Amino acid sequence: METVTTTKMSSKGQVVIPESVRKRLGLKAGAEFVVIGSRDVVILKAIVPPAMAEFSELIAEARQSARRARLKRSDVKAAVASARRRR
Repeated sequence: METVTTTKMSSKGQVVIPESVRKRLGLKAGAEFVVIGSRDVVILKAIVPPAMAEFSELIAEARQSARRARLKRSDVKAAVASARRRR
């Protein structure tokens, strides 16, 4: 079910997300969003960190890919060090 309501932007560019929307989406203080603007549309997309189970699956998949590519830990450490130097 969608909630349709209105809000205003303050002189500082702040927008209040109405309470009914915050409650329905489970948004708490400090929630972070990606903001996309195109023409007269502004989209706020809540950033939700992955669950630990999902993160564990990603790590397992990355390790499996590294094994298939025959990467060693020293190869990964060198790649990370190289990427950090480029910053």
